[in-house]
Amino acid sequence: MNQPDSNTPMAGDRVTADAGSAIVFFDGVCNLCNATVDLIVKRDRRGFFRFASLQSPAAERLLAPFGRSVADQGSVLLLENGRLYQRSEAALRIGHRLSGLRLISILARCVPLRLRDALYDRIARSRYRIFGQRSACRLTDDRHSGRFIVT
Repeated sequence: MNQPDSNTPMAGDRVTADAGSAIVFFDGVCNLCNATVDLIVKRDRRGFFRFASLQSPAAERLLAPFGRSVADQGSVLLLENGRLYQRSEAALRIGHRLSGLRLISILARCVPLRLRDALYDRIARSRYRIFGQRSACRLTDDRHSGRFIVT
């Protein structure tokens, strides 16, 4: 299957998160993905990011206008300003807004997109084997429940 470049927004209707926020779609059973969400929450002091597990009804609803099925996602997705980003571009856009990670995200853009996405894909393919997975999907977090979108 031929996927578009990750710096190209996905085709489809423009869907927006609340003004002044973006939505990170993550694999709710992946330990690496959940640790990444925890890192984002910790470093996102302004509360810019909200979260939806790819296994949630919210992800199905919000990704449908882009023609994306949550069943075949092996990637973090970022919905920002009505555009959907994937793979390394989503990760770098997230990092750019986080305290202490902005410089790293700027420097990582010096790496060609194909190489960044190849590295991202390699980690994504082996994330369960290396980091493990949860028996149940993380849909919310009691400490930050207002930042998780479930339905």
